Amino acid sequence: PPAAAQVEGAAPSSGQGAPAGLDVATARVVDLTHPITPGMPLFPGNKPYALETLSTVEKDAYYSNRFAMDEHAGTHVDAPAHFRVGAATVEQMAPEQLVGAAAVVDVTAKVAESPDYQLTVDDLRGWEARHGALGARHIVLVRTGWGARWSDPAKYLNQDAKGVMHYPGVSVEASRYLRDRGVRGLGIDTLSTDPGPSETFEQHKAFLGDGGYHIENLANLEQLPEAGAVVVVAPLPLGRGSGAPARVLALVPASGGPAR
Repeated sequence: PPAAAQVEGAAPSSGQGAPAGLDVATARVVDLTHPITPGMPLFPGNKPYALETLSTVEKDAYYSNRFAMDEHAGTHVDAPAHFRVGAATVEQMAPEQLVGAAAVVDVTAKVAESPDYQLTVDDLRGWEARHGALGARHIVLVRTGWGARWSDPAKYLNQDAKGVMHYPGVSVEASRYLRDRGVRGLGIDTLSTDPGPSETFEQHKAFLGDGGYHIENLANLEQLPEAGAVVVVAPLPLGRGSGAPARVLALVPASGGPAR
């Protein structure tokens, strides 16, 4: 029989976190994307997704719509230009940066103790102690458990009586640690990589400003192993876009189990 299709660039000996060859024919595909709907949670100030029907099969022989939504709504990518003048816009991001070995860092237990928890350098070092050094071909995915709240926007934003949001994020120190390792992609299952109470977006400035990109509002991270999967990030290539909605898929080896 012909050889199975392989995904390259992920040998354990190089610390890239995925198998040397991933059999696409037998890999399990996990969708890390929330459906786009009018009632999905939104960052304050964003407008709801809107759909206008232009034609129907019954009347026009074909079905089509026009849609409108903000760049940073639903499961989406933040391009470097989101927080840095002159940096790459979403259509300028190199395709090679959008496919990589998934490094799933699980902080659900710590988030259960504090909704404002921020991923730390020690969390990242703990992952490295188990799976090897993080590197440029990794896409780091922070599993907080917050995605379980997606169907309830009020719980997802978790605003207090003063309107301050409370959900977990990533510390500036952890962001700089990742960029020092050459990591370009950083994703999370919350509304933002900055923790909810942040008003100055220091984490965004640190990571995007240094050439990285974010994936926010991820789904189903509990279905991934800590290491061994390959993730594909596919934002719409919007001209001059500061970001874009994205379909994000993970390929998990047939022997790969859920995250520990």
